[in-house]
Amino acid sequence: MMTLTASQKLASFVVDFLDRPIPAHVLTYAKYCLIDTVAAATYGAEFPWSKAVLAYAARYGAGGTSTVLGTSSMRVHAPMAALANGALAHAFEMDGIREPSAGVHAGATIAPAAFAVGEECDADGLSVLKAFILGTEVASRIGVASHHSPEKIGFHAPGMTGPFGAAIAAGVLMELDAERLTNALGLAGSLTSGLMTFSTSRHGSMVKRLHPGRAAESGVLAARLAASGFEGPETILDGRFGFLDAYCRDLPQETSLLTANLGEDWETLRTGLKRYACHANAQTATQSAITLQRRHQFLPEEIDHIMIEGNERLIGRHDNPEPLDIMQGQYSLPFCVALALYRDPNDPRSFSSESVNDPDIRSLARKVRVTTMATRSVRHTRMTICLLDGTVLVEDCEIYKGMPSDPVTVDDLSIKFKSLTRSLDERHADVLFDRLITLEKQNRLPFA
Repeated sequence: MMTLTASQKLASFVVDFLDRPIPAHVLTYAKYCLIDTVAAATYGAEFPWSKAVLAYAARYGAGGTSTVLGTSSMRVHAPMAALANGALAHAFEMDGIREPSAGVHAGATIAPAAFAVGEECDADGLSVLKAFILGTEVASRIGVASHHSPEKIGFHAPGMTGPFGAAIAAGVLMELDAERLTNALGLAGSLTSGLMTFSTSRHGSMVKRLHPGRAAESGVLAARLAASGFEGPETILDGRFGFLDAYCRDLPQETSLLTANLGEDWETLRTGLKRYACHANAQTATQSAITLQRRHQFLPEEIDHIMIEGNERLIGRHDNPEPLDIMQGQYSLPFCVALALYRDPNDPRSFSSESVNDPDIRSLARKVRVTTMATRSVRHTRMTICLLDGTVLVEDCEIYKGMPSDPVTVDDLSIKFKSLTRSLDERHADVLFDRLITLEKQNRLPFA
């Protein structure tokens, strides 16, 4: 007998698990992730870059049955809904991410594909939940096996891992067998895309928002072609010139991680749900700034300088003290910390062009220095605030609220949902939340 490749093993696992129960706590956490995604996408619909994607989806997707979130009645064909909702979910840095970091944004890449195809196939809520979970299990293992190394050579990881998970979610709802799911993975591997140049360029950083949407759309494309008999390489993950071979050049390939503990160790439970509208790597530093200010009651004007120590990945990507626009600002630790000391970072509306151009915030951001310390976690930061009177304040933070080790509660989730869905009628928002929190009992997705 021939040895199965990693993609064949993953596809077989997915098909085998469709008739098996998924643990209740995994289903519950998946619902939290989906609710978080709907909230982020609804809020994300209001931005100029989102409106451009919405116009594109409306133009090329007219006549479909899949809902575009954050709009009153826009329905398009599934690929365009996946594209739009992925871009909307990632439009303002509010979507969830795998913890520890593996370059996987399940909410912005896999959920949009599951929602879009789920509505197209008239699937029930439990089927969509399972599709999302199984897509997350696959994408996360690919991210873990890659050691997050695609970004080291300039690729934006969600655009690389996302198509695989989206293809699984879409393929499950299309009722593909293991052979065709393997083909879908093979096709998804050739649809990976996204470059990190947005983090250093002077203009065009809004392209970052497109990467998850493109990943979700690519997953739908891969699954639909596979359903029609289009073939993809079964060696896409662990073969010569496959995903790991192409993107993990400087690291040993740990192909065993692609299929480790399937059905036992649930990757879905490793999704972190963010509190602040900034990059995940800025969450702990932003939280530390708030904690120190509340504890010691100082004014931002009393600060002489701030030092933030962290993982080496912060240098060159997240240490920019002079962001040119809000997207660069959300990536900048100095800006996020300065903003948190002047405004309420719990309100995503605090992150704005006005804040980027606020002279007080900009002045304080210039006083923030980011340097390295010995830590394996890219989230772990140590903040030292030195006041003008010589007082030194220190906060060491490894976990932000919303990480799996300090998870959100239903109340936390409800507060965030209400904050991000103010554009909806209040009663509509309440009904939508109630239906999503009981999604496994719904006969169909509750977006109508």
